Amino acid sequence: MKKIDVILALISGLGLGFLLPWLLKGFGIDTRVLSWLLPLLFPILAVISIWLCYLVGKKYLFVFQLGKFLLIGIFFALIDLGVLDILIKIFGITAGTTYSIFVATSFIIVTSVKYVGDKFWAFEKTEKEGMGGEFGRFFIITLISGGIQTLIASLMVNTLGPQFGASSLIWANVGKIAGIFVASAWNFIGYKFIVFKK
Repeated sequence: MKKIDVILALISGLGLGFLLPWLLKGFGIDTRVLSWLLPLLFPILAVISIWLCYLVGKKYLFVFQLGKFLLIGIFFALIDLGVLDILIKIFGITAGTTYSIFVATSFIIVTSVKYVGDKFWAFEKTEKEGMGGEFGRFFIITLISGGIQTLIASLMVNTLGPQFGASSLIWANVGKIAGIFVASAWNFIGYKFIVFKK
């Protein structure tokens, strides 16, 4: 296991540790204990998880690739949510067509950078030859993923609307997270078998 594995695990775990209590608080759940417990617990769990993926990955490589892919995904999902929240706060819009545009915009910004992490770290494809075609395939898979993510987030926010007493800001983030989960499954399969295949 490399240092970058541990660093990304710690950062991703810490980000999740802060995000989850914030989301739960938006649903009216008392998060006083979780607000300090999860930022301590999640980084440790993330490092243990990536270490276990590394051990299993010695026999089944895809497990370690999936573990690293998920860490990168969590890391960039947190940045994605941050960009979305900045757009929402600047413009004060949490629903409608503009919200869908915000979701797509934050997705495109983050995905542009995520290519490097997936290529060189998760799938350890270091060849530089043929990167133009590879990036083209990455872009197409990711574009479909962006459509999936935007569709799910938009359906949850614009059709279903806030549920369980959540504020419109919290529900906008929940919609985005639901879209990220579904799109991530598509991405891993597409990246592994189409974009970064060896």
